[in-house]
Amino acid sequence: MGIDRESDIAANLQIGPTTLGMVRIYVEGNGVDLPLDFDPEEAREIAEEILAAAKRAEAMAKS
Repeated sequence: MGIDRESDIAANLQIGPTTLGMVRIYVEGNGVDLPLDFDPEEAREIAEEILAAAKRAEAMAKS
């Protein structure tokens, strides 16, 4: 499976701060329990990448 392929896999995604000042992205799904912690700057970079990907996806959907 690659980033460009659709999947039937379902997962829950939660995002929030930790008590240690990190940002946690928590992925839970079929046999997966994955907490990913990032410092605030890394989290901002991830957010920027998500927004950029959303803009590219919108542009692709329009064409």
